[in-house]
Amino acid sequence: MSSLCNTRSVDDGDLALRNATYALFARLGRAPNPGEVGAETGRSEAAVREGWERLNDAHALVLDAETREIRMANPFSAVPTPHRVEAAGHTWFANCGWDAFGICAALRADGRIETTCPGSRCGGTGPTTRAFSSTASSPRRTGGTTSSSPEAR
Repeated sequence: MSSLCNTRSVDDGDLALRNATYALFARLGRAPNPGEVGAETGRSEAAVREGWERLNDAHALVLDAETREIRMANPFSAVPTPHRVEAAGHTWFANCGWDAFGICAALRADGRIETTCPGSRCGGTGPTTRAFSSTASSPRRTGGTTSSSPEAR
């Protein structure tokens, strides 16, 4: 048994479902639906939904409260946010500014990040947009690295 986020145990089948869901999210450039994940894993849509519920309970992904479709699979957001990333031939939304860097790292791709921080939590006094270029290098035996450098817009 594996533990995700130390909140609930999930079995190897749920872990495989999570990995397939994330892989499809990255490949499609959007959140996959249960039919797509089912086709990829050989599961029925009902089995995918049941697994997603367990993964939601384990905080391995977040389902929309009403539709029960994927809303968030960190660092990816399935709904538009003020944190937009252009990388790997797609436009992505991140859940926060830090997750925007995580998208580039997860995809092992360079990206352009545009983010807006309207509140004082980021030290700003009003809406601002910043653009960054992130360079993510491939993992090495000694570990991967991710560096970023601000660019003038």
